[in-house]
Amino acid sequence: MNATDRTPADLLTSALAADPGRPLVTFYDDATGERVELSVATFANWVAKTANLLQGDLAAGPGDRVALLLPAHWQTAVWLLACSSVGAVADVAGDPAAADVVVSGPDSLEAARACRGERVALALRPLGGRFPRTPEGFADYAVEVPGQGDRFAPFAPVDPEEPALIVAGREFSAAEVVERASAQAPSLDLTGPGARLLSGLPYDTWEGLSAGLYAPLAVGGSVVLCRHLERVEEDRLAERVRSERVTAVRR
Repeated sequence: MNATDRTPADLLTSALAADPGRPLVTFYDDATGERVELSVATFANWVAKTANLLQGDLAAGPGDRVALLLPAHWQTAVWLLACSSVGAVADVAGDPAAADVVVSGPDSLEAARACRGERVALALRPLGGRFPRTPEGFADYAVEVPGQGDRFAPFAPVDPEEPALIVAGREFSAAEVVERASAQAPSLDLTGPGARLLSGLPYDTWEGLSAGLYAPLAVGGSVVLCRHLERVEEDRLAERVRSERVTAVRR
């Protein structure tokens, strides 16, 4: 983290400048056996493409609310940083009826239809695969995002003091997200660059978001993000901790 980093998007920019090739997010889905590892550069490319989709095709800008009806997943992390890049408010598990844009996983499509604005659906299939058939009334993220630009520039400056995140009913500015993540890193045993945290926490609380994305990003570390970790036996988990060179665990 640099002294000038005031938003989560700033943290990603600093990480990209420092070491673009290092792992940033390693994702496991223990229901499907999926494992995906994204370097800082690869993750930042997904963020840029998603931010271009959000700003261009979906016409979202600073202050617009984006309801994220998504589990803890690497694509959810991408959307959180894309919202920060645009200046939109990421409303985690928020009310679709009150949102300008809704981004839904396959299990929340009916609830997402309450959004009167733009709707995006994520299949959450291995390798970022698309739906076999696009849900009616939605754009398929896996279809729309590949053609977006690899570089992103916001149409309007992002104010770090404006709302950036809503989770569990609490609102945070972009600057608060960065400050809280940085301050909490030591309590998560994130000691600095190279620290690697395995998180099985859901993304519907600040604690889950901090452990599963923001705090590792703030200290120059990385996260091993695990979905359905309850299905993993202790000996397999211990092997994962060893093989992934994990330095801290939260579940």
